[in-house]
Amino acid sequence: MSVAATTSPAVGTLYVSRFPTSRGMPRVTMALRSNVVSVGSILTKLQKDCATPFPVIRHVADSMTADMRAGLAVDGGSNLKMILSYVDSLPSGNEKGLFYALDLGGTNFRALRVQLGGKEDRVVATEFEQLSIPQELMFGTSEELFDFIASTLAGFAEKESEKFHLPHGRQREIGFTFSFPVKQTSIDSGILMKWTKGFAVSGTAGRDVVACLNEAMERQGVDMRVSALVNDTVGTLAGARYWDDDVLVAVILGTGTNACYVERTDCIPKLQGPKSSSGRTIINTEWGAFSDGIPLTVFDRDMDAASINPGEQIFEKTISGMYLGEIARRALVTMAEEGSLFGMAVPNKLSTPFALRTPDICAMQQDNSDDLQAVGSILHDVAGVESSLSERRIVLEVCDAIVRRGGRLAGAGIVGILQKMEQDSKGTIFNKRTVVAMDGGLYEHYPQYRSYLQDAVTELLGSETSKNIVIEHSKDGSGIGAALLAATNSKYDHDF
Repeated sequence: MSVAATTSPAVGTLYVSRFPTSRGMPRVTMALRSNVVSVGSILTKLQKDCATPFPVIRHVADSMTADMRAGLAVDGGSNLKMILSYVDSLPSGNEKGLFYALDLGGTNFRALRVQLGGKEDRVVATEFEQLSIPQELMFGTSEELFDFIASTLAGFAEKESEKFHLPHGRQREIGFTFSFPVKQTSIDSGILMKWTKGFAVSGTAGRDVVACLNEAMERQGVDMRVSALVNDTVGTLAGARYWDDDVLVAVILGTGTNACYVERTDCIPKLQGPKSSSGRTIINTEWGAFSDGIPLTVFDRDMDAASINPGEQIFEKTISGMYLGEIARRALVTMAEEGSLFGMAVPNKLSTPFALRTPDICAMQQDNSDDLQAVGSILHDVAGVESSLSERRIVLEVCDAIVRRGGRLAGAGIVGILQKMEQDSKGTIFNKRTVVAMDGGLYEHYPQYRSYLQDAVTELLGSETSKNIVIEHSKDGSGIGAALLAATNSKYDHDF
């Protein structure tokens, strides 16, 4: 027996779902007006609270610009730390030799090696190895985390193939991509300010992370040295710039988020001492901490209050991959509890924090089938939910509201950076080709998010100006970029 339902159940209507329970029998549900209205009102309020019309994204872009200026004027001048990277020259394409890169960018850790062949041969060969960071190390001690990294590096180095050549008498040099807020003190040293992205490792805050890695490599018997400490966005910018001279901004949208850009040194009041000969440097904005004018829902506030860093990283918590699925899950739990969205009981799996991940809501949004079968399968497998077609449609509405907000806010942030550069350069950014290099799984794999981001940029800049702003995916650019910056900052003599 099967009754097709194409709309929400009518008041007091008894309907039989076409989706069987685990016992193979149809699930009978009584849908009452109060429940339907409750779910509908929760959804309407969510959509209203997530809304990002033009005035909202205009305010976010302008506030981003203002916070950038305040952060460049003095340390602590705004939520944006505007950290000096000490990267004063970008790769030219002439780099040669064997260089390593380590990338600790979130829940994954990667080791990479690259053989550079100069202008003609460019990247001759690369090899890499990727591992997930064990959950316990994200909450362990500094020694445990860095020993894991060093031992992984040792094993990777032992597998170096004959495609890679290190001149006799040279030590292997590493570009270390460390994607957490660091107060850089030189190109090869930096003090960890705090952990983000769900990490809470003890004994590292206030310490030089390069020293932590060097000590671990010594304990593990690894004969290498770090010649460049690089934020992942800085690495992405360097890697993309290696191939395209028009790259001026880099943005990471993955587990976490950040942005960096090429800044004029005469626009950095807090920069003391000798300035770079190039007159430019890369600024790491740490834009995840931005918070001015961001539209928030009750679900954002509850998630923030339950996080390890309440009140912090608000921009990151509304636009990055670690959090979008969790915001959706919280909204669905409230709909289930207050509106009986999935029947009278709330499944335990759905009530588990972070059970619904951003890749799950992304996969659901790609389902174009009439019965939304993939949505139903994901809700069943991930959240323990048996769902009707009308319930699946509501789930997609929830996901879309949260993802649209995230993409549009990210686009507004990019415009905030570009318009700051445009103002200082007196019109040399918007009237020529300017490339924003993007990396991170969220941007790469979530087409709706990408589309919403681009829409916001076009809306804010106008159709003509936005044609000059090329937002380009730069896959795995940060790893190659870190190796390139290790080359440009090598302790050995080089002619590139």
